[in-house]
Amino acid sequence: MLATMNDQISQILARMAVLEEELSKAVHEQESRMFFQIKGKRVEFESSVKAAHTKLKTHFLRWLVTNRPQNLITGPIIYGMALPLLMLDLCVSFYQWSCFPIYGIAKVRRADYLVFDRHQLGYLNFIEKFHCTYCEYGNGLIAYMTEILARTEEYFCPIKHARKILGTHARYKRFLAYGDGNAYAAKVEAFRVALVKAE
Repeated sequence: MLATMNDQISQILARMAVLEEELSKAVHEQESRMFFQIKGKRVEFESSVKAAHTKLKTHFLRWLVTNRPQNLITGPIIYGMALPLLMLDLCVSFYQWSCFPIYGIAKVRRADYLVFDRHQLGYLNFIEKFHCTYCEYGNGLIAYMTEILARTEEYFCPIKHARKILGTHARYKRFLAYGDGNAYAAKVEAFRVALVKAE
């Protein structure tokens, strides 16, 4: 019965992968209709779009007057997280740099998770660009860290939880069923070998 359930789950995961690929293509097609091209690290818009963006920009003084007061008041609290985020970044990067080669796990590329491109949008003023850069860093860092920890979990303990949990990482769905000791003993090494070529 467990083998049948595992086959059914594998089939569902395969269908999900196909749908995710279709979604990715559809999103890319929509983005390509937005009149921009990516050239290296630069995003270039058509001249008419650039001009429209410039007209949409809210100048700093107007932005300051029309901004919600609670946003200005809580700013120091939000930006107070910068130091803990930097420390987290250093620690998790050092962990990956020092331990992943020992375990034989492929390293996670920072550039795949920490992407900074919103500052190139002409309709944002310099404060909005600063906010966007901070959010790009914070969310990118958490995604980068999640993948590092997911690979670590897959190496040491690729087992699902008994209880349903929210916010699982992408690798979790491939983990072994809770309580299936035979599968763990037989397959844990296969998980470790697969991490050498992790994507």
